[in-house]
Amino acid sequence: MVDNLARKLDNAPKAEIEISEAPVKWCSVSLAEMVERGKRLEASVFDVEAKQAHDLVKDNKYGCSVLLGDEGIIDTAYYPGRFKRIYCDRGNGVPFYLPSQMTDIYPKADKYISKLTKCDIDELKLKEKTLLLTRSGTIGSISLVSKTILGTVFSDDVIRVTFKNDYDLGYAYTYLKSKVGNTILQTNGYGSVITHLEPEHLSETPIPNAPIEIRKKIHNLIMKSYSLRDESNALIDQAQALLVKELNLPPISEIEIDTLDKSKSVQTFNVKLSEMAGRADASYHVPIVDAIVDILKKNAAEVTTVGDERISSDIILPGRFKRVYVEEGYGRVFIGGKQLYELDPSNKKYLSLVHHGDRIAKQLELHENMTLITCSGTIGKVTLVGKQWENWTANQHIIRVVPANNDVAGYISIFLSSDYGYELIKRFTYGSVVDEIDDNHVRQIQIPILKNQDIQKQINDLALQANEKRYQAYLLEQEALKVLDEEVIYTE
Repeated sequence: MVDNLARKLDNAPKAEIEISEAPVKWCSVSLAEMVERGKRLEASVFDVEAKQAHDLVKDNKYGCSVLLGDEGIIDTAYYPGRFKRIYCDRGNGVPFYLPSQMTDIYPKADKYISKLTKCDIDELKLKEKTLLLTRSGTIGSISLVSKTILGTVFSDDVIRVTFKNDYDLGYAYTYLKSKVGNTILQTNGYGSVITHLEPEHLSETPIPNAPIEIRKKIHNLIMKSYSLRDESNALIDQAQALLVKELNLPPISEIEIDTLDKSKSVQTFNVKLSEMAGRADASYHVPIVDAIVDILKKNAAEVTTVGDERISSDIILPGRFKRVYVEEGYGRVFIGGKQLYELDPSNKKYLSLVHHGDRIAKQLELHENMTLITCSGTIGKVTLVGKQWENWTANQHIIRVVPANNDVAGYISIFLSSDYGYELIKRFTYGSVVDEIDDNHVRQIQIPILKNQDIQKQINDLALQANEKRYQAYLLEQEALKVLDEEVIYTE
């Protein structure tokens, strides 16, 4: 019986399956190259694109050297010693920044470390004329110490790099941010689970020996770009200060204290049945929200909602979809919530126009002066879309608030990105595993209309001016990258 069954199976018609041959990237590596790279055997070290990048740098008309070494341009490259972090609330600690915030235009501390933590706080503080590199997890992200983050405390997962000549700061930044330079830098990573980068790996990273005049040209463009970012942050601070003053808002920490009864070991509060709004979760009814709203009602001309037609013309939450990515040049730039605070997000992906053209046009596309709000996982990150992101796309974890007009676009962003706006956003959070809010919740977020419309206009204009400066900063950085490519790496 078994034999008969076997014969039947053998004689059964076979389904024809066509398997397309997938392109395989490969390259040959000489023994000398392996020795030169510290006898490393990982394929990533000899990545095809990285090998091509190495060849471009080594064959450029000006020759090359390494970043770190006797003949290199780096003076020092180090990271502070590791330490056990003791976190505490913001009222009792030192603001502490993580590597993921290093590339933010205006990073805000989410964590605070206790002064009892056994570490040298001064060693962790960022100093001027320093380039920053992430060294753990996501490696190779690049930033400079601007006025905005000067003196702030960053973790030991950030490598601090200084240079023998000031003009090499902007030059090295541009090179390591370029496709060629960053591709080479990435090959230095090691680790099977979490990728790491060490300062000594910079001695294996080549850099073109461009003439001093070109280095200075690139450096000056980058310095001006970062100066504009600082100016934009100052305008944001000015707008926030006007908002707080006009609404007579006390510091958020004071409101938090006033809503807590410290005489009890367990914090409790009462909610009337008429105020339940169909929500039984405690987070929706936290006293701080009511306290903020009471202050707004007392000092504003009116408290309305984001869904008010005077505030927004549309609120868009894209649906979930299976993404099809393509190479640069064949699709639209596609970003996520983690990249929301960056001027020119790193690790950009490109969404296929062929597969997602209709969805892009209707739901995913970003336009200048939209306010974006993260709505999944990390709730309440807010940013105003700049001109440089026009026609880019973002994922379904970001809600788009389309302003009613440009007279309120900046004001919406300033209020929602404030400490007070954050609390009003966060109250709608739901989900047992992953925190979520949706477009209907955003429509219900309360927002004040100021008594003094001239002040409201001033706040709005300051936000728009800040965004324009960020756009100009973006253009300057792109110009620096263009000079590097056209006058150094690809010049004949």
